[in-house]
Amino acid sequence: MDLLLTVIITFFAGMGAGLGTGFAGMSAAAVISPMLITFLDMEPYMAVGIALSSDVLASAVSAYTYGKNKNLDIKNGLIMMGSVLTFTVVGSYVASLVPPATMGGFSVFMTFLLGIKFIVRPVMTTKEAMKDTSAGKRALQSVICGVMIGFICGFVGAGGGMMMLLILTSVLGYELKTAVGTSVFIMTFTALTGAVSHFAIGSAPDWTVWALCVVFTLLWARIAAVFANKAQPKTLNRATGVILVILGLAIMIFSRL
Repeated sequence: MDLLLTVIITFFAGMGAGLGTGFAGMSAAAVISPMLITFLDMEPYMAVGIALSSDVLASAVSAYTYGKNKNLDIKNGLIMMGSVLTFTVVGSYVASLVPPATMGGFSVFMTFLLGIKFIVRPVMTTKEAMKDTSAGKRALQSVICGVMIGFICGFVGAGGGMMMLLILTSVLGYELKTAVGTSVFIMTFTALTGAVSHFAIGSAPDWTVWALCVVFTLLWARIAAVFANKAQPKTLNRATGVILVILGLAIMIFSRL
């Protein structure tokens, strides 16, 4: 019964995380962590480590899919990645010194609001319009934003993907598909850094839960990424918005059980 419960919980956690990653570049930790803590009574720090581990392959396969469809900006993504990676380690270390993350509620609420935003005010920026921003300005914005994103990702294990998507579309002027592709590309490395930091500072994870979360998240992320790259901009905006709203509500409900 315990194994069956573990499989059921990790399946739905992986499905939610995978869909969020493939559609919106969302960190798997935003979904997996609260479910492992709520239903499997897992210690929060380990739950975040497992969630970040699940994010690595899911984000990598999503980034590959977006890149294959020419919806990935590696050059500018690398600039943001440097500061994100550095401060993910800092955030992970700080998280080990304090009680369970207090910013998790903010991250969940932001997921819900961002979903509403994509439904009501879809991102219709084109790739041609992206070129209007100067390279120097975009580089500076990427470094500053990367510092904030990295620290939050490492500290709460969630919110990094959502903040990146918001910044790439609203601040840096990316069109949605390129924003998601670039976000999951960066999240591949931030998640890897965060997971290694968590397990190095803490202890080894429950390997059964870890393996199930990784496989289920990878499966659903691949399905979502393939669909997203074939969808029209308005359809993708609405699908992304609906996924984020559902995930946001579900996580808020789970956290109160």
